[in-house]
Amino acid sequence: MRKLDFLLAILLGLGIWQVLVVITGAPHFILPSPWRVAKAAYFSRALIAENALVTITEVVLGLLLGTLLGMATALQLTLFKTAERLMLPILVFTQAVPVFALAPLLTLWFGYGMGSKVVMAVLIIYFPVTSAFHDGLTRIDRGYLDLAKTMGGARMQILRHIRIPAALPSLGSGLKLAAVYAPIGAVIGEWVGASKGLGYLMLLANGRAKTDLMFACLIALACLTVILHSLVGLLAKRLTAYAQGETRSGP
Repeated sequence: MRKLDFLLAILLGLGIWQVLVVITGAPHFILPSPWRVAKAAYFSRALIAENALVTITEVVLGLLLGTLLGMATALQLTLFKTAERLMLPILVFTQAVPVFALAPLLTLWFGYGMGSKVVMAVLIIYFPVTSAFHDGLTRIDRGYLDLAKTMGGARMQILRHIRIPAALPSLGSGLKLAAVYAPIGAVIGEWVGASKGLGYLMLLANGRAKTDLMFACLIALACLTVILHSLVGLLAKRLTAYAQGETRSGP
């Protein structure tokens, strides 16, 4: 049923798009029809695939590095209360700085290659992963912690057997958000300066008034994001199932 609903939603969106094209009478270089975009995607499929591979590589690397860094930070904040008191306000304050404004600086520091785009993706997902995992690590039933301490459990044992399993569902939620945000960071980095990637191809198409190719790149990016989100969603379900199994079997 969910697949059918998804297909119907796509057909509805395409129908609304076509109706807007007909009603507005906009020229194709302003608002191309779905059929024109489909033709552009077909004839430029090799070019789109080549640049999509670059973008998805940036996104995956950024997602992996950002997740590892966010998890490590959350564990440090949980283990060391001094670090939590000092670093947590700083992390919150950093969110007041628009990450997008850092893209030119990252390009200046890391160059026009893949590095600046990966760093951009890392920065944009770092806080959601850290915040979600830290919340999961700290919001534990006090009874479990008191029982573990009464039985002589060391801090690292409590972290390994109680806190981390209980925090896995929260981590999964953070990862699902990260899967949506990471492509945004990579594409913004490509807009600022790149020679490959879907963001670069969109700018190139815009400069040549190939709006249909721009739409094709945008749809390709959206499809990649949906696939990535679905895969991360499956991982989140596995983490939740594992956490529930740990909870049933006890610490």
